[in-house]
Amino acid sequence: MPIYEFYCGECRKESEVLVRSTKWEGTPCPHCGSKKLSKKLSVFASNMGGGADPMPACGMGSSGACCGCAAGRPHRH
Repeated sequence: MPIYEFYCGECRKESEVLVRSTKWEGTPCPHCGSKKLSKKLSVFASNMGGGADPMPACGMGSSGACCGCAAGRPHRH
């Protein structure tokens, strides 16, 4: 089941809604119940192709902790 991002024309809030069908028209706004939803263009990241590695492996810091783990930055081991 896809998760769609919507904008409500009634309460002007954005929300993500799990929709059981590709026919999302008529889905109520989770905030106000209005059916004036418009689907937003969802953007996602993928690393399926070749090319440069976006998250290179990092070394261990002087404290023995990984520099990415300690700083909360995206990385891999």
